[in-house]
Amino acid sequence: MPEDTRSRQRTGAGVGLLLTLVLAAVLLTALPDDGEQDGDDCIPHTVGSWSTDDRLTTEFARYGDDATRTDDWTGGDGTHSVRLPDGRMLWLFSDTYLGQVHGPPNPVGESYAWRDTTAPLVRNSAVVMRDGRLQTTLPAPLFPDPGPNQWRWPVAARVEPRSPGSSEQVLRVLLWVRTAGSAPWIYGVPTATEVATLSLPDLRVESVVKVLDQQQVQDPSRRVLFGTTLVKKGGWTYVFGGDDGQAASRPTSSAYVARVPEGGLGDPAAWEYWDGEAWTARARPASVLGDGQRTGVGSAFSVVRQKGTYVLFTMASGTKGLTTVTSYWSCAPTGPWHGPTKDFSPALPPGQVAAYNPQTHPELSDDGRLVLSYDVNWLEPTGAAAQLNRNVSLYRPRFVTLRLTSRG
Repeated sequence: MPEDTRSRQRTGAGVGLLLTLVLAAVLLTALPDDGEQDGDDCIPHTVGSWSTDDRLTTEFARYGDDATRTDDWTGGDGTHSVRLPDGRMLWLFSDTYLGQVHGPPNPVGESYAWRDTTAPLVRNSAVVMRDGRLQTTLPAPLFPDPGPNQWRWPVAARVEPRSPGSSEQVLRVLLWVRTAGSAPWIYGVPTATEVATLSLPDLRVESVVKVLDQQQVQDPSRRVLFGTTLVKKGGWTYVFGGDDGQAASRPTSSAYVARVPEGGLGDPAAWEYWDGEAWTARARPASVLGDGQRTGVGSAFSVVRQKGTYVLFTMASGTKGLTTVTSYWSCAPTGPWHGPTKDFSPALPPGQVAAYNPQTHPELSDDGRLVLSYDVNWLEPTGAAAQLNRNVSLYRPRFVTLRLTSRG
């Protein structure tokens, strides 16, 4: 073969290899970053200090006690928040009391603001805040019941493109569907995870799609509902969920994680679930945290990403779970999760009450501060409604401000 021919072939092969490498680099740039591990930026984190956040707690008390309102939010649980593009904050709640609040004393002579026993109770609500002040309650329930003896509880939400790459933004709200049941399922049998799409800025519910149906899982305590918390990283939304292990008298429930490309939350086909070894489209998630005894999560929990570290907040295991928040840390949403680490016990009102559902609110956090809410309810389900109506301050979110510390 002549030398110039061999030279052209070598040159052609070199150009071909270069083009292949360039194409591969372009494709890697275009695809979402699927590396969960944050490498050298990940160091252990725990709660360094905390204090009550009276400003936010007082604002919900002010709004709920406003006697000029007759059909607005006066109390609720399942507290979640999301910042809208126009600067407003939308607060989402599960079971919610409406109606009017009366000043003290209550009918039994106690110095508490109170509601009439006929006050409406709806399964979900949403309250709009602007510049730190609650303004209005959207028509409630915002998400109607999907069927007889079923209801929807909204959990985490985020603003994202209507579809991957779209310039139009919508609000996506994760929903838990539960079905009425008998003990131990007094708070409903876990049934499905749905995603609602709301238009912006008018917050009109456009559609609700089911992304994970759990009715074929025979043991209700093993059914997984996703959406208790969302974390964004590298073009993906990581969606955390949990089972109902505690309803089956296990000390803790287990945590699970799915992921969805940005803009795909409302597309069931876009969801991938961590099966213990890899991401898969098959809805067979494996637990990423929880041994059923000492480690695990409560019925709801929250995850934030602090630089390169993921930090998970949940109620502690055992009887401490009625009063005490604990945390875990990890270098990836799939784990391994380390902990539990330092606990703290936020303030509770007097009476037979319990704290639950610790939720972080990154959109309200800055300068190293992390805002966390927790809900309060009467411990005994029998007669709880009467207690919550005779003292309306019980069934409302309370807030603390945390500062995390690293342990390198």
